Amino acid sequence: MTTKASTPPPNLHKSVAISRGYNFASTWEQNAPLSEQQQAAIVALSHAVAERPYPINLKQDHISRQENGGLTVSTKDSDFADSQAIDAVLVNTNQFYKWFTDLESAMRSETEEKYQHYVDNLTERIQTCDDILRQVDETLDLFNDLQLQHQAVATKTKTLHDACDRLLVEKQRLIEFAEALRSKLHYFDELENIATNFYSAKVNVGSENFLPLLKRLDECISYVENNPQYAESSVYLLKFRQLQSRALGMIRSHVLAVLKAASSQVQAAIRSTAGNKTSVSEGVEASVIYVRFKAAATELKPVSEEIESRSSRKEYAQILADCHKLYCEQRLSLVKGIVLQRISEYAKKEALPSLTRSGCAYLMQVCQLEHQLFDHFFPSSEDISGLAPLIDPLSTYLYDTLRPKLIHETNVDLLCELVDILKVEVLGEQLSRRSESLAGLRPTLERILADIHERLTFRARTHIRDEIANYIPSDEDLDYPAKLERSAEMKSETTSVEETSELIKTWYPPLEKTVSCLSKLYRSLESSVFTGLAQEAVEFCSLSIQKASKLIAKRATAMDGQLFLIKHLLILREQIAPFDIEFSVTYKELDFSHLLEHLRRILRGQTSLFDWSRSSSLARTLSPRVLESQVDAKKELEKSLKATCEEFIMSVTKLVVDPMLSFATKVTAVKVALSSGSQSEKVDSIMGKPLKDQAFATPDKVAELVEKVNTASQQELPIVMAKMKLYLQNPSTRTILFKPIKTNIVEAHIQVQKLVKAEYSTEEQSIINMVSIQELQEQLDNLL
Repeated sequence: MTTKASTPPPNLHKSVAISRGYNFASTWEQNAPLSEQQQAAIVALSHAVAERPYPINLKQDHISRQENGGLTVSTKDSDFADSQAIDAVLVNTNQFYKWFTDLESAMRSETEEKYQHYVDNLTERIQTCDDILRQVDETLDLFNDLQLQHQAVATKTKTLHDACDRLLVEKQRLIEFAEALRSKLHYFDELENIATNFYSAKVNVGSENFLPLLKRLDECISYVENNPQYAESSVYLLKFRQLQSRALGMIRSHVLAVLKAASSQVQAAIRSTAGNKTSVSEGVEASVIYVRFKAAATELKPVSEEIESRSSRKEYAQILADCHKLYCEQRLSLVKGIVLQRISEYAKKEALPSLTRSGCAYLMQVCQLEHQLFDHFFPSSEDISGLAPLIDPLSTYLYDTLRPKLIHETNVDLLCELVDILKVEVLGEQLSRRSESLAGLRPTLERILADIHERLTFRARTHIRDEIANYIPSDEDLDYPAKLERSAEMKSETTSVEETSELIKTWYPPLEKTVSCLSKLYRSLESSVFTGLAQEAVEFCSLSIQKASKLIAKRATAMDGQLFLIKHLLILREQIAPFDIEFSVTYKELDFSHLLEHLRRILRGQTSLFDWSRSSSLARTLSPRVLESQVDAKKELEKSLKATCEEFIMSVTKLVVDPMLSFATKVTAVKVALSSGSQSEKVDSIMGKPLKDQAFATPDKVAELVEKVNTASQQELPIVMAKMKLYLQNPSTRTILFKPIKTNIVEAHIQVQKLVKAEYSTEEQSIINMVSIQELQEQLDNLL
């Protein structure tokens, strides 16, 4: 039996390789676990190979020996011989054990050889892997060192780049700071350059470099103003402003010189054109005064445009206003004489309305031409007030010419015409179409219009007082109803226009004057002023008509006075209805009625005169109380009309059915006496009788009063209706007025008929012979 020497113990690298292999197997086992079926197959396989069978040669020898009755072991297998197997004949147990031991050693050697060879290969591979791993570790260590070195170099490079960037930024910042500082100092350095140029004798407003220098000066002033924190900025600002004042003064002198030169040229042209004439024609006037002046003052336009472009600054706004003023002064010196002459010529030749039209038209023409010329020199000046020093004096010439004539004008119609000319034609039409160019005339024209309104209001009040309130009627004015009868006779012979004229002639003169005056004033005066005048006119007209009604009642009949009053009050109400105003006025009065009582208390010593803390002090004692009262002329007119109509209705009713009314009153008195239960024997003897036995109520008496009423209805009532038709031409008005009369007459008949039916027999009723109500109503309806 041969044995092989055992393998030497593994070195450190083999241990490491084995450990890594074990770790790998363990990781493999964890990451790739076997299923239950796979584990069962491994267990079955382990059981199958648990007992290894004898080799074939041994198995045959063993069988043959058993057959021969002894144990013979022979191994003839080439493979086993190659592996140093032992051939033996076993006689006893010791030999068997020895043979078995050798056989076991041979089998062990045969079995472990290939595994040992595999182990050797693995060991070599492990060694190789270890060497490679060692080399990799060394390489990785080198790479780590290299990476650290690279990071260090990159950090140093980035630091260097950042430093370079910071230096570049700092450099750029310093460059910009230097530029900014240079640009800021440039404004301060410009002082000497600008001062040298402005104080040079060669520099004037007309030179090419004046306006650029002025612009640069403005820039420097703006910069220094906006940066007061710089050292000596206030000193530089003061010096810059001094230069600016000098420059603006040069501009003002230049503008004045150019305007004077242009004016001189125009005046010379006017003198040469006029010759020995006292005036020039309007065509020549326009060509000389406007065209020549525009040509002569052309060099002023660039300077004015430059000033206007900077007018947002107060110093330039001031110099622009000065230029406007200088311009207006020179223009006024040229045109004032011509304008005054033209207006004077109009005043000599024309009446007041024509003078107003002509003067306003001429002034508007002049104003428009002046506005166009002003726009030529100052195109960006939106404020038209710059022309006020020129337009106001020119328009004042017309105002001064018109005002004396307006003050002495007494004709209300002419004043209303003047209002219409100014309000409608001039201010309403012409000024609205050319509002921008003629805006300068509006204040003066409105002032003239206000004067006309004031004069018109005064004359209207005078007219209302003299012609309406204090009107003294003539006999012809009170000749009613004859005036109406004459008018009715002429109505069939006239046309519709003449008919209207004739109808107005029948009006009481104060009514015609009131309506005419209000119609003229309605469109000529302000609403508040017209309201006061209308209230006074209506009130005085109503009073004047009432006075005339009383006079007519004395001259003719009471009914004529009533119908006259109704007619004219209705006309007055109808004529004032179109006026869209309230005919109410609030009057305020000072009331000193409490003053006497306070003085008495002071004299009695009940209060002190100088006690300022009490309500009875001197100041409060002498302070009047303001009392307000409102008068509505329209309501008063309605009230008067209503009262007059009621009075007329009652008078006509009494005229017709007064006997019936008296009879009904007596009957009522009798019934009241009976119901009161009087104890007087005389009263009892009288009142105890039936109604028909009373002296005033016998059938004959009742028949008599019924006859009187019938006679009045047939004779008096038609006369009343004829008068109503004469005074009241409108059928609807007559119907409205007659309706309550008819009602009263019918009700009186119904009341008497009830008494007759209740107190009298059929035979007595036939004696009384009252008209039926239906027949009575038909008779009354026929009267209309």
